[in-house]
Amino acid sequence: MPVRLVLWDIDQTLIDTRGMGRLVYERVFSRITGVALRELAALQHGNTELDTVHSTLTSHGLVPSEELVYDMLAALAEGFGAARAELAERGRVLPGALEALTALTGLSTVRQSVLTGNTRAVAEIKVRAFGLDPYVDLRLGAYGDDHRDRPALVAFARDRAATHFGRSLDPPEILLVGDTPNDVTAALTTGAQIVAVASGAFSVQELRDAGAPTVLATLAELLPLAPTLFGAGDEVAAADEVPAG
Repeated sequence: MPVRLVLWDIDQTLIDTRGMGRLVYERVFSRITGVALRELAALQHGNTELDTVHSTLTSHGLVPSEELVYDMLAALAEGFGAARAELAERGRVLPGALEALTALTGLSTVRQSVLTGNTRAVAEIKVRAFGLDPYVDLRLGAYGDDHRDRPALVAFARDRAATHFGRSLDPPEILLVGDTPNDVTAALTTGAQIVAVASGAFSVQELRDAGAPTVLATLAELLPLAPTLFGAGDEVAAADEVPAG
């Protein structure tokens, strides 16, 4: 069944923020909680922001009340917004990401969005900071403030995509692209397809061991899979053809 919706992970799949996540946490954590940040729970391992905030508060002896959690989420969005220029200067788009995004934009039957542990607000800041926003329709995505558990995010994206496609997509029509075992689990437990990419903390073998049937070293290897994944060949746009807007 051809893929109709591609859901990209952001951090370590499309971009590398080179430590900006921890820096922003350090800047806002003590202001919101009154406690200095000692450790950050699993920031780059596929966790949702809700889960990271819960775990980080708990590890610092704080009760993750709903009010405190959402104060932290709001502060993180504010912190990333203030650091947008620094983020763009410090971070980078990962190899093959822009080419893949651009090429898939040329497929009229495919929409692209994100499935990310970031909150919606932070996801928007990140993709815009690196000029990736023309390629992804963030209205169709799912985010780390939708639900604490990553597999649950697939249903959020599926429901949102139904408004665009005029029907509920079958799970195999959805493709997740990500760099962690949590991305793999999210796909396998919901029936979505998965392409894992070893551009983050996990090796090709670790992602295979997590159950990913297709693992790439970089996103530069994605385009040759287009005929199989999308039922498309010649329709894939040239990688240097940037969409308008």
